[in-house]
Amino acid sequence: MSKHERWNTLLELLATSGKVEVEEAATALDVSAATIRRDLDELAEQQLLMRTRGGAVAHGVSHELPLRYKSKRHAPEKRRIAEAAADLVAPGDVVGLNGGTTTTEVARALALRFASGRVVAPASPGAASGGPALTVVTNALNIAGELAVRRQIKIVATGGVARPQTYELVGPLTAGVLGEVVLDVVVLGVDGVDPALGVMAHQEDEANISRLFAERASRVVVVTDSSKMGRRAFARICGLDRIDVLVTDTGIAPETVAQLTEAGVKVITV
Repeated sequence: MSKHERWNTLLELLATSGKVEVEEAATALDVSAATIRRDLDELAEQQLLMRTRGGAVAHGVSHELPLRYKSKRHAPEKRRIAEAAADLVAPGDVVGLNGGTTTTEVARALALRFASGRVVAPASPGAASGGPALTVVTNALNIAGELAVRRQIKIVATGGVARPQTYELVGPLTAGVLGEVVLDVVVLGVDGVDPALGVMAHQEDEANISRLFAERASRVVVVTDSSKMGRRAFARICGLDRIDVLVTDTGIAPETVAQLTEAGVKVITV
């Protein structure tokens, strides 16, 4: 196994469990403990993790791991959630997508649905014949890159300053573009959902952009696996009164569904 492959495996283990033990990793990768220690030291130098006695933990907190190393957590649930969210989008819609692993899956589901030829021709009144099947406005570089090759989908990237952990563009330039667009629907990935406080993100700059997305949209759809339910994060995006639909997996507690429904949020579980 090459060093690159070992590093990828170690970071994926870290994203899944939040920590890595030297001896366990050495056994799993079939290399010496000394090799794992060197790998962890080099990853720590790049600030991708924090060394501990006998292993490592995510640098600072686990949500700061780069997006690519978090993509395998709850992967089946995220794909089902994404497909259900894509079904809420109509031909011709202008759709906003913020960054994150779940919204990345939503982008892929939309690409399959709208760029495959199965769904064509804008359905909105007054839409020009032969126009794009879908328009996507996103502040996520990875989403813009994946969808840019889909000829039936028009991509609008917001611009801004890139955050390397999530590939999201943030700042005044991002806000300036969002202030000039009108969205039919926005699909938001979040870091926490609290029945009292609403939906939240770990970083205040990302929360601010997600809030702007919500303000510019006629409908707001939140996509999150059930592990985020009842969890709080640092920065508030908006209250539940601004959310129309929440799509999650069947692991959500019945009492949480009741609280969200009482707040006026339609809950879809898949």
